[in-house]
Amino acid sequence: MLESVGALTGSPWIYAVVALSVLLDVFLPLLPSGVLVITAATAAAAGSTTVAGAGASEQVTEVPSLLALILCAATASVLGDLVAYRLAWRGGERLDRAIARSRRLTSAQERLGAALARGGGILVIIARFAPAGRSVVSLGAGAAHRKVKEFLPWSALAGVAWAVYSVGLGYFGGQWLGATWVGTAVSVLALFMAGALAAYLMRRPAAAAAAAAASATAAATTAS
Repeated sequence: MLESVGALTGSPWIYAVVALSVLLDVFLPLLPSGVLVITAATAAAAGSTTVAGAGASEQVTEVPSLLALILCAATASVLGDLVAYRLAWRGGERLDRAIARSRRLTSAQERLGAALARGGGILVIIARFAPAGRSVVSLGAGAAHRKVKEFLPWSALAGVAWAVYSVGLGYFGGQWLGATWVGTAVSVLALFMAGALAAYLMRRPAAAAAAAAASATAAATTAS
């Protein structure tokens, strides 16, 4: 795998590509930004690559800096969240109607508002790992007109946590399993498993609330 992307991971352009991918996947969740970050970190684990040309001296190809990867991914994550947040804030009635038609967005907006009001924006961090969770939370916070000082610190923590986790997966996977398809695949699988767990945790409060509402309705019906 590293051979096929060696030109990119060995170039300073890797940072721009990572940043752009992470920035845009708040609007296009199908972008493989996490896979790209892991691949770049796996290349870092491989160390410098030497290429010997016929009759030429060895050429050393630079590998990505782990710190730079984390900074690029985290910064782009926060900027993407803020762009989505501001767009939703200014979305107007059309966006409000679209959110009202989506049970997922409405539920996430309500839970996020309650969490931020309590000062417990851990939901923002969990959502960063869930598929499309970042989009739901950022758009929900903006549409609900939550204060930026309530949302931004948690978005920053979420971006740093996700970036450190993704880079760590790629680097340590490459160290332990080698900079091969196997090492990268195992790291990507671990990222997807974290996403599945985050999605479960995001759905759990909604399921509990629905069960409580059903119980309350049943009790009221019995009492009447």
